[in-house]
Amino acid sequence: MPEFFFNTDIARHIWETKYQFRSDGEIVDRSVDDTWRRIAGSLAAVEPENPAQWEQQFYAILQGFKFLPAGRIQAGAGTGRDVTLFNCFVMGNIDDSMDGIFDALKQGALTMQQGGGVGYDFSTLRPHGALARRTGSVASGPVSFMKIWDSMCATLLSTGARRGAMMATLRCDHPDISAFIDAKRDQHALRNFNLSVQVSDAFMDAVRNDRNWQLVFPADAIAETDGKLVRRNWPGRDGETECRVLAELPAKKLWAQLMRATYDYAEPGVLFVDHINNMNNLYYREHISASNPCGEVPLPPYGACNLGSINLTCFVKDPFSKNAAIDTEELISTVATAVRLMDNVISTSNFPLAAQREQAEGSRRIGLGMTGLGDALIMLGLRYDSPGARQAAADIMQSITHSAYRASIALAEERGPFPFFDRDAYLQSAFIKTLPDDIQHGIRDHGIRNSHLVAIAPTGTISLLANNISSGIEPVYDLEYSRRVREADGNLVEYRLQDFAYRQWKKLKGDAPLSDCFLRAWDVEPLTHLDMQAAVQPYVDSAISKTINIPEDFPFDEFKSLYEQAFDRGLKGCTTFRPNPVTGSILKTTAAETRQAKPHCCDIDREID
Repeated sequence: MPEFFFNTDIARHIWETKYQFRSDGEIVDRSVDDTWRRIAGSLAAVEPENPAQWEQQFYAILQGFKFLPAGRIQAGAGTGRDVTLFNCFVMGNIDDSMDGIFDALKQGALTMQQGGGVGYDFSTLRPHGALARRTGSVASGPVSFMKIWDSMCATLLSTGARRGAMMATLRCDHPDISAFIDAKRDQHALRNFNLSVQVSDAFMDAVRNDRNWQLVFPADAIAETDGKLVRRNWPGRDGETECRVLAELPAKKLWAQLMRATYDYAEPGVLFVDHINNMNNLYYREHISASNPCGEVPLPPYGACNLGSINLTCFVKDPFSKNAAIDTEELISTVATAVRLMDNVISTSNFPLAAQREQAEGSRRIGLGMTGLGDALIMLGLRYDSPGARQAAADIMQSITHSAYRASIALAEERGPFPFFDRDAYLQSAFIKTLPDDIQHGIRDHGIRNSHLVAIAPTGTISLLANNISSGIEPVYDLEYSRRVREADGNLVEYRLQDFAYRQWKKLKGDAPLSDCFLRAWDVEPLTHLDMQAAVQPYVDSAISKTINIPEDFPFDEFKSLYEQAFDRGLKGCTTFRPNPVTGSILKTTAAETRQAKPHCCDIDREID
């Protein structure tokens, strides 16, 4: 087996336990090179012309971890197994009936059985204590039913199925929003869920103007007759729905409760749901109220994540020198090939449910992102917390996005646009209007193959596979540390790790003093984390999974301000992590100082790899 592909023991471990193909106990992939060839051959096989040529081009971007398809693609492509190549899904609206609830539970179980994570909006379920209009039964509320999903996920894991992760969202005007916010104060509750609150523009306006906030539910679903009626858009219903006001409280009080919960134990996260919908390329046919488990792909009911990441460390020329630069020409070429590869994933994959196939093939959404940014910036001689680093990241993301859109237009010329494409409506979408004229003209003349093209995932697992590069757009976690990972038998094993850029420095510079660019995640001020996310967001048509690391002694009022600034800067969501007694530790520094992990949505025991 060629040894040069793996420079770290953990990379080999990740490959052997997650992506090496074995059939009936027999090893098929003898090396990671075999894995790359399996993926390339499988995805090129759907090419109507010159599949051998495309197989070589796909292999060329996979080789050396230049392009990292998401884990389900690496594990499933070309194996012949009945699995999905999509990492995660947002499930359909949950009908507020016993049949509807358990149908939704079954659909989630079938999806996770094939390896997909799931996201749900639980806002359709009646609040705790409400009487059903038709039966008079008393509702137990969405949080209660979430416990059934949590048990289902845990049961599937105990059978040896691939681990699952789930996202639950709830509207900020649902009467059970307070219970939802506090649901995970118990460190044993809902451990298979990530939680996010759908925060609307109207709610933020009420917070800032110190107004009361109404908690409502569709009037035709509950027997209550007290409380005034208002009209709201509601998931699963067309147009505005008559809702009854069941409670009212100061908006600032609810906001403070949400902020205190995420300050104390890193959940719930926040989805700025109106900004998500206002910037959605398919605004004309979709309403989004949930996301995949890590938050980087807001999706409509039955929408799916098709993810892949460009490894930026492979594109740095002359690292650690005054001539260090990104090879933009090679980056653009790689992006174009990656878009084609990912479009072929849609044509190749199995889907647990017919509705998921219909959505995926109708929109042909992909989520191409970048990883290794923290290491690449160090190799370029840029401090992560500097304006120059933010500009470099924005320039790189702009190149990726514009290249991806141009490649998708070329694919539309060859294969036709995605079926849900409506030329006039699509060109009026807010994000499309930010693109260069040549891209907009290309869409007008030829259509576009994929409705969305860009998302930045946490990439925890595949970044370890690529010899421990920094993940997503995060800074380097630490230069040397230990990490516990789970073996196939469920036991934890600890690996000693060195950061990729740190190893490269040692290789090229020996014992020379480190440059001041070697920042760690906890060296970066919280606002600077937010600055980096804001710098990149204008070039991302989906969303970004990003953790803002918060010192334990960070003042609460400043913490609340971060979320308000995230809203003002047009971010689609915000996730923070402050050391706390509820979230466990996976990472330890070499000095044996235990540090709290990132929120579990972004660690490799929870990320759908």
